[in-house]
Amino acid sequence: MNLIPDLEILDELDVPRLTVRECEGARKVYIETYGCQMNVSDSEIVAAILQAHGFGLTRNPEEADVVLLNTCAIRENAEQKVRHRLDVFRAHKRKRRPGLQIGILGCMAERLRHKLLEQEQLVDLVVGPDAYRDLPRLLEEAEATGQAAVNVQLSREETYADIAPVRYDSNGVTAYVSIMRGCDNMCAFCVVPFTRGRERSRPVQSILDECTRLVEEGYREVTVLGQNVNSYRYVAEGTVVTFPELLYRISQISPELRVRYSTSHPKDCSDELLYVHRECHNVCNYIHLPVQHGNTEVLRRMRRTYTREQYLALVERARRIVPGIALSTDVIAGFCGETEAEHQDTLSLLEQVRFDHAYMFLYSERPGTYAARKYKDDVPLEVKKRRLQEIIELQTRISLENNRKEIGRVHTVLIEGPGKRGPDQLCGRTDTNKMVVFERQTFHPGEYVLVRITDCTSATLFGEPLGRTTLAEAARLEAGRV
Repeated sequence: MNLIPDLEILDELDVPRLTVRECEGARKVYIETYGCQMNVSDSEIVAAILQAHGFGLTRNPEEADVVLLNTCAIRENAEQKVRHRLDVFRAHKRKRRPGLQIGILGCMAERLRHKLLEQEQLVDLVVGPDAYRDLPRLLEEAEATGQAAVNVQLSREETYADIAPVRYDSNGVTAYVSIMRGCDNMCAFCVVPFTRGRERSRPVQSILDECTRLVEEGYREVTVLGQNVNSYRYVAEGTVVTFPELLYRISQISPELRVRYSTSHPKDCSDELLYVHRECHNVCNYIHLPVQHGNTEVLRRMRRTYTREQYLALVERARRIVPGIALSTDVIAGFCGETEAEHQDTLSLLEQVRFDHAYMFLYSERPGTYAARKYKDDVPLEVKKRRLQEIIELQTRISLENNRKEIGRVHTVLIEGPGKRGPDQLCGRTDTNKMVVFERQTFHPGEYVLVRITDCTSATLFGEPLGRTTLAEAARLEAGRV
């Protein structure tokens, strides 16, 4: 029986808990991952480093000698869930496994190291996102001395470009590839520049090599990652490779490899990038384009570097250059000083753009950010919750209306795995990043299938499979219909 309760997933970040596949090793490590896709990618890097130093990986926290929580500090709610999980593991250590080492990795590590180590004494190890190579030494040091070990130093060079990630909980179909780290944007509400440091881009060839290996291993989709992925810029021997060029080169590795990316900033969404979407059949017609708010004055306070009008012009340009492109976004309710009229501007922007999907949050102040230093968090919690609920209800209606328009259409779906309703169903995503559920029949994960949409909810499409296809063939069929 599992004595440690399952982690409550961070639903608002839409990223599942990860554990690791069992394998042999002198000491066994259990990893849980919170937060964004970058944290998922980081956990795969951590697994690779530890395996290379003789550690084993386990799915079962009860048999682990080391428990590592890879953390998120973007929102207060995320930190509270991590703290709760630490309490669970501390109790397990005290009652059943006194030699257990508990470590915090990632974004919470740098920000809360003093509290976690000295004041509350919750952990034995604190390691920041640029110090994962030091993990084996730190674990050995902590075990030998009985003292907590720490390395939260940020780096201007570290990209882990030479580390081949261990994709320990992968479906074997889709994979994340980190192409850059850090962020230079300094948005008023965001703690990422303080926890992950300045932007630095990974060498081009190392990215292409990793994507090529994934294709050779049978993967059919990669999502390239960065805190601000479309600001990628690598300079070598006088040659500059920007994100659109990199995306194009990845798309040329295989005509059957789908390519996605996240997360992009509106300021770096260039026409050149949009033309890559249009010209490359395997670069998905989907962009996650966080707007954060619908009012120009609030955007100024957020230090987002664009106005409402500029964002709307970008959306119009994207839809003109790439017909049928799907857009998702992030929205924050209740930012400092937000008035009712400014909140209404967010609602009207959602109505005007009609995003396919949105990640919606209420504002929570993060210590050390520009907003925490310069503004007062003065919107009452009850008002924040009410405004967030209005945003959620509106976007849910828009998503449902958008999905209803898909009924009768045929999409190329990459099968990712079984559906949630039973073994007779499979699920996968369209080019526009919409989840589709359909009958299994004789299809298998990793195959491309043409599916006619027959029904929907606000979050999911349902359909009937018409037969197998390839990306290249599907592109030719689509070109013939245009």
